[in-house]
Amino acid sequence: MSLTQPLHLRSNYDVVMKRFLIILLLALSAPWAQAQPKDCALVVMHGKWGNPNYIAAFGRRMEPACDFESIEMPWSGRRNYDAPYPVALQEIAAQVQKFRVQGYKKILLAGHSFGANAALAYMTVYDDVDGILLLAPGHTPGMMVYQMNMNRGALLEAQELMAQGHPDTLVNFDDLNQGKFRNSKIRADALWTYFDPAGMGSMQLSAKRFKKPVPVFLAIGTRDPLFRTAKANIFEATPAHAASQYVELEADHGSTPGAAGAAALAWIQQLP
Repeated sequence: MSLTQPLHLRSNYDVVMKRFLIILLLALSAPWAQAQPKDCALVVMHGKWGNPNYIAAFGRRMEPACDFESIEMPWSGRRNYDAPYPVALQEIAAQVQKFRVQGYKKILLAGHSFGANAALAYMTVYDDVDGILLLAPGHTPGMMVYQMNMNRGALLEAQELMAQGHPDTLVNFDDLNQGKFRNSKIRADALWTYFDPAGMGSMQLSAKRFKKPVPVFLAIGTRDPLFRTAKANIFEATPAHAASQYVELEADHGSTPGAAGAAALAWIQQLP
């Protein structure tokens, strides 16, 4: 509106603009105009001797697509295997159910190292998630027992205690995490369920025992101890799914979650 126009025309113009701005503000404040909640939620699980903060940064990288919750698992440094593997899976299931109640339509599991082991084990017992992300899968009880001759006596002791009805009796054992050893005492049932080479901790066996096919994202670094075997023994052993993806990264075991962020987010965003 030109300032050379009559005053009454400029007044009418001001009134119209004020009304337009009021209508615009009301429209933007309407419930349907607010940012819509995400329909995806992610349960994030840390690795051996870690804690939820170790993997929370990965969850934040996924926030353009998914809300997330990073939960503390029994193999954290603080908890020291205070519950056997089936209970750990129940803890994951409780968070999945919480997300369902909150209305999320797509729920995914993401785990680093032992957390990835847990995502695989979860799929052998439950069928209520829509995909899993495996970041540098870890914890290999078969290698520890058969190749490194670790804990044979401890596993036999744990088995006997369980048979005698003493699953909560503590058993001394040696743990291994990326070349670092730690001696500790844990419950007999926890030792057996996590470290039995033919049990729930075997990623090769879990990959073959899914209750239903789901999309699988597996990211592993070229400097990871399992780099040469993860694709064939884990990824290709899971039930075939058109949306599954295998990604190799220039990373080591610990840096894989950070290096995999962009690829993981892109994968989630293209899921059906």
